[in-house]
Amino acid sequence: MNSRVPVLIVGAGPVGLGLAIELGRSGISCIVVERRDGSVSVPKASNLSIRHMELNRRWGIAQEVANAGWPPTHPNDFVYCTTLVGYELARQRQAPHADRLIPYTPEPNCHCAQLYYDPILFRLARSFPSVTIRLHTALESFVQHDGYVEAYVADTKSGERRTITADYLVGCDGAGGTVATQLGTTYGGQGDVSTSLNIFFRSPALKAIHEKGWARFYRFIDAGGSWGELVGIDGDELWRLSVLELDPDSDDHAYMRRFAGTEFPYEILSSMRWTRRECVAHSYRDRRVFLAGDAAHQNSPTGGLGLHTGIADAVDLGWKLAAVSQGWGGEGLLESYECERKRVAADNVRAATGEFEVLSRIPSGFEIDQDSAQGRALRARCAAFFADTGAVKSPLNTDNLRLGYSYEKSPVIVPDGTERPPIETPYFIPTARPGTRAPHAWLADDLSMLDLFGEGFVLLRFGDEANADVDLLGAAIAVGMPLKLVAIADPDIAALYEKRLVLVRPDGHVAWRADRVPADAQALIDHIRGAGTKKVELRAAGGDAI
Repeated sequence: MNSRVPVLIVGAGPVGLGLAIELGRSGISCIVVERRDGSVSVPKASNLSIRHMELNRRWGIAQEVANAGWPPTHPNDFVYCTTLVGYELARQRQAPHADRLIPYTPEPNCHCAQLYYDPILFRLARSFPSVTIRLHTALESFVQHDGYVEAYVADTKSGERRTITADYLVGCDGAGGTVATQLGTTYGGQGDVSTSLNIFFRSPALKAIHEKGWARFYRFIDAGGSWGELVGIDGDELWRLSVLELDPDSDDHAYMRRFAGTEFPYEILSSMRWTRRECVAHSYRDRRVFLAGDAAHQNSPTGGLGLHTGIADAVDLGWKLAAVSQGWGGEGLLESYECERKRVAADNVRAATGEFEVLSRIPSGFEIDQDSAQGRALRARCAAFFADTGAVKSPLNTDNLRLGYSYEKSPVIVPDGTERPPIETPYFIPTARPGTRAPHAWLADDLSMLDLFGEGFVLLRFGDEANADVDLLGAAIAVGMPLKLVAIADPDIAALYEKRLVLVRPDGHVAWRADRVPADAQALIDHIRGAGTKKVELRAAGGDAI
């Protein structure tokens, strides 16, 4: 039995499903193959960043996600303590999701474990007629030909084999997956960072044994240093304990007593050893085969950047594959995927390891849980560490890393000579410089600027020059590139975007901006759709392209 589709996706995790959703929104046929049954029994990732929630908004599921799992009225505090019943060392207060208002985004970050998130993505992906998901189907091998990829898959229950022919194949099957393995993918970076342990357990009683109140995250520091993290999953009875560095002489029950500081009733649902890594693939592409998510990059979950990076991979690659499949996107779009996403991944995996390394510098000692002068002094040093130089105020915790990343030197972006704001600054700096995420601003009640982007390109026009955009619209129509004009009269939004004309890509990133249409509008359109043969440059003063 053979099938033919534009795109074959290997892996039905959140990245593979996100890619299928992107293609489904554009009506592009794709098949997703997944060797397992598609169910999720272990809550791995749980923190969805602001950018991740903005992409959920793009897909129309942000509210559903925000209400799934962690109650939106629960605090999102980070608590640092010796044990749950011991001393509190520091607290980073974060308001409940329902009360959070952040001026530079319509969607605050959200706590939603994969236990709840993946089924939402699964239902959405399956709602598109052009998306087919085949569970219990394993990719065995593939062969690349001129113009297509031939993939050989097998039903893991019946053993039946079939061939799927696709224009493109995307490996979203994780670290050590079939796609990356067959390609012989090599990785750069530190490699293995530590051997860790996740204990997923149920305990309705846990919330009542201490007086620290609800927090999304408890980090434990004792005589052995910073050793474990407890995450609430459902805001009631489900929890995940992560042991940062596995002690071969300890066991699950010893870790449970260690973090709680007392005995309490619990049921262990799963216990999983895993390797914390820092690595990025040297290549994201081999001709018609691409890598995304953990197949392309792996990082410490400290900082919540893994799924954040993978979902953005899916959106970047998804709209580009759709554009090429629809005929208006050029080969340059596909070439830009690695250039854009690999640089971001490198920053993120290094930042995640940096956060993990901060833990080793937290002041500790055997006196930390003692009611003595030495104990009080050590706890005071811990509090000062978090307040002054520690993880609570780390520049890597700012949204410049998660929202301020820019697709520098992308072959389908036209730079305007402005400098990228440093990601290390403590406060987020919104900017509309080419390569960055177009800034959020409210146009009306519950209508964000971000809601304008997602279906084709958008040309934002600030000011009253009604004919300023004619050449660009005509050039887009001539090659079938979808381009919608939106006139914005609000002077505050105009000041935020800085130029009179701003071209925004389907993924919400700025492709070009200037005060005037370039003399060769067709060259600009061809450049940003990946089909350009002319170099597009900018005059420093006027912003005209030549």
